[in-house]
Amino acid sequence: MYILFGILILICIFFCIVCFYKRKKIIKKICNMDSCKKIDCVNHLLNPFGFCYMPQEDIVTSDIHAWQKKFGYVADYDHAALHFNMVFDCEPVYFYYCGKTWLIEFWKGQYGINIGGEIGIYRADGIIPPKDFSKTVFYGVPEDEMLPLTMELNYKGHQLFSIKKNHWWLTGFRVGSYCNPEDLTMDVTIDFLNYDMLVEFLDSMKHMAYSEYDLLICNTAVSFMFSSPHSRQPRYFHRYLTVFSQWQNRIFCKLFHFVTRPFSCTVDKILYLYYFLPVCFRHLFRFKKSRRQKHKKLCKEKK
Repeated sequence: MYILFGILILICIFFCIVCFYKRKKIIKKICNMDSCKKIDCVNHLLNPFGFCYMPQEDIVTSDIHAWQKKFGYVADYDHAALHFNMVFDCEPVYFYYCGKTWLIEFWKGQYGINIGGEIGIYRADGIIPPKDFSKTVFYGVPEDEMLPLTMELNYKGHQLFSIKKNHWWLTGFRVGSYCNPEDLTMDVTIDFLNYDMLVEFLDSMKHMAYSEYDLLICNTAVSFMFSSPHSRQPRYFHRYLTVFSQWQNRIFCKLFHFVTRPFSCTVDKILYLYYFLPVCFRHLFRFKKSRRQKHKKLCKEKK
């Protein structure tokens, strides 16, 4: 018994020594890399997840050619999000334009250990009746129908980041941060293809109880603040799961900063996590993949 206990102690000491030298080697490796090489390396690591790093805003954002586009969007994604520790406010806006059903949706909240926001531009061929909106798969718009989008995410009045781009799915995620969705506001500007498309979008917003005073219109563009959502939130049906997910997110946020404490810069922290704990790195950025693939798997099982 004492011999086994002694062997166990020796094994623990051995692993502690190995981890110490491994950690030291990784820190030295990252410190010897120049900033351009770090960013290239992080982008290479994020590319399989459909994301890239934006150093100007110190955020992770979705790539315009992200593979998630082929999965499309369906309302069940938002309902399943809590199971992947994503606690957010969402605002889907459906409208008809040129004989097709369009969906522009906004999200803001906690994505695992990331504070983030999203704007998605989707459409379905043909006119979909409102009763079938939640069952329809909407796909990201092609390149010639992408819209100029601007998103500024604020936490309790303080700007976290601002991003502007022609996109079908504009996102921004501040890694290693924690918040409650209601503490976030998102300032949004969308420039539509023409005035007719703008009018159809505005009509849908007004049907959702947005007033004309909430919407600032300039030519074919509209600006507004997404603060308190006007649509029913899936997380309100699972209050205990929401509280539990946020508790986990808060703990994981602290663990992330504890593990990556040798560094303060986001790009360094991401690289360190990848080299030191690659499994944790994969969990950090695979949330979008998980919810889409899980939904696809469930659809196959139903068939």
